[in-house]
Amino acid sequence: MGLMSGTSLDGIDAVLVDLAHTKPALLAKYYLPFDEALKNDLLALHLSASNELHQAQVIGNKLARLYAAAVASLLCQAKSPNNQVRAIACHGQTIRHCPEQEYSLQIGNAALLAELTGITVVGDFRSRDIAAGGQGAPLVPAFHDKVLRHQGKHRVIVNIGGISNLTDLPPHQATTGFDCGPGNLLMDAWCARHTGKLYDDNGAWAASGSVLPVLLKQMLDEPYFALPPPKSTGRDLFKTEWLQAKLTGGEKPEDIQATLLELTCQTIAQSIQQHCDSAQEIYLCGGGAHNKTLCNRLAGLLPLCKLESTNALGIDSDYMEAIAFAWIAQQTLHGKPANLPQVTGAKHPCILGGIYRNP
Repeated sequence: MGLMSGTSLDGIDAVLVDLAHTKPALLAKYYLPFDEALKNDLLALHLSASNELHQAQVIGNKLARLYAAAVASLLCQAKSPNNQVRAIACHGQTIRHCPEQEYSLQIGNAALLAELTGITVVGDFRSRDIAAGGQGAPLVPAFHDKVLRHQGKHRVIVNIGGISNLTDLPPHQATTGFDCGPGNLLMDAWCARHTGKLYDDNGAWAASGSVLPVLLKQMLDEPYFALPPPKSTGRDLFKTEWLQAKLTGGEKPEDIQATLLELTCQTIAQSIQQHCDSAQEIYLCGGGAHNKTLCNRLAGLLPLCKLESTNALGIDSDYMEAIAFAWIAQQTLHGKPANLPQVTGAKHPCILGGIYRNP
């Protein structure tokens, strides 16, 4: 099983996967949304506050119980007993990502999850890579390298979750990858503040506005975008305060939304143009793959590339990361590395994750 709750803070993606063959077979999938109170609690943990260590532990236990509920629903849907599941891969919920300070913190209490489900749990995937000098992210490119390569075509896999990241798969060359910048997190937050909706469905609200060139330039001047890979980022940098500091107060909300969408598209397109310049095919996954305005704009910025979702490659675009972490957990149990040092910057390949065994 793979469990993933990402930077978007929308909920838990859960998958049951058969990994016996080269291409994973998705046996069942389940989505458990977060309620608004939990989302706000998780957002608060991204900032220093009184009693935050206690809050992190309490909310981590709450997450473990939600993960267990997702596991139970998935098993019920698949009509599968828990003793047929080799392990649960639980990435946990990132509340701080500071590889420059040699840590990345995910909560979710893997030990409690193992106790509640009676299934072995593999968690804490980033720490070992960071201990070896890496960023601890992105980790999914190793899975893309294993499953989505083509011998004759240069493919790029782009995940547009809260943060956008890419995996470059050039034929007969090493796989690389990195975080491009904000994906949906700023657009979702701005949309929720001004419309009350959790996200901008198909980018319709962004499409009703106009890009603000001065604001876009200010955002693109962020030093992160000019950094060479390996690099990774998250809410620690791209939070609402980062956006608010660039606003004058006279902008129309829909114009800001249009500009945020353009920022996501520009940073993805520029990353591909600079680091994957011979790319022929781009495959999208994550929530952003459903945003028609965003996809159309990306296609316009990258006219020489074929652009589709990873569904065309037989991997569900909504559950790509959950499937990938199930594969990473399998690597852990088999004692095999699952990071790519050229992606994360680690000194060497590492066996990732801690194992909480059940009989």
